[in-house]
Amino acid sequence: MRRGSWKIRIFIGLAIVAFAFVQKCSNKEENPYTGRSQHINMTAEQEIAIGLQSAPEMAQQHGGLYPDERLQAFVDNVGNKLVNNSIARETPYQYDFHLLADDQTINAFALPGGQCFITYALFSQLTEAQLAGVLGHEIGHVIGRHSAERIAESSFWQTLTMGATVGADMGNVVGSIGQNTLLTNGRGDELESDELGVLFMIQSGYDPYEMIKVMEILKAAGGPDRVPEFKSTHPDPENRIQKIKEAIEKYRGEG
Repeated sequence: MRRGSWKIRIFIGLAIVAFAFVQKCSNKEENPYTGRSQHINMTAEQEIAIGLQSAPEMAQQHGGLYPDERLQAFVDNVGNKLVNNSIARETPYQYDFHLLADDQTINAFALPGGQCFITYALFSQLTEAQLAGVLGHEIGHVIGRHSAERIAESSFWQTLTMGATVGADMGNVVGSIGQNTLLTNGRGDELESDELGVLFMIQSGYDPYEMIKVMEILKAAGGPDRVPEFKSTHPDPENRIQKIKEAIEKYRGEG
């Protein structure tokens, strides 16, 4: 009886694993804006809804919005300029730019669907062109559908881990593989967003070399010992600088 039960567990586990792989393959689609094939399990409308729902909580975690309408309007103007002069205007996403009150954390990030954020701690160190580089990078995350891709990837590994746990005591091994995959892909997302940010800067009339200065600001923020928040998911600034230089050469003349 126990052996039969064990065989059933193995069968169910394998069925769950097979389902995860079939679902992942069937959800492959080409991103019309980057040309990259991605595993996505949601629509653009769902991305927008997730972003709008999550935006208030994300702002709350950073002390709310910065209480200066003039500075917020400045951020909006730069962000909208980037959108209106790039392929971003052709996407279905709703771009909103939020200046956060956090004056301690050097950070910027984007939620799926077009909600983009920058902390005052980072904003206060930037020129207009450098701000354009940061916001262009975040718009790149939205167009690249990176959050949607990470959500789908996480769902895949959760299903796979469940199947492995049912079939045998392998859940921790599969789970660790999933974590490594997510981290590696995340760094690739950052580099893709850097390249898109460079393109958007050029198309909007900003000097793309200012993006390199942003990397230098981020590197300096880390100091000799402290690891800032942005380095938890972003590649080392030195590596990004080289890729940015390559992107500038690639897109020179696009403006």
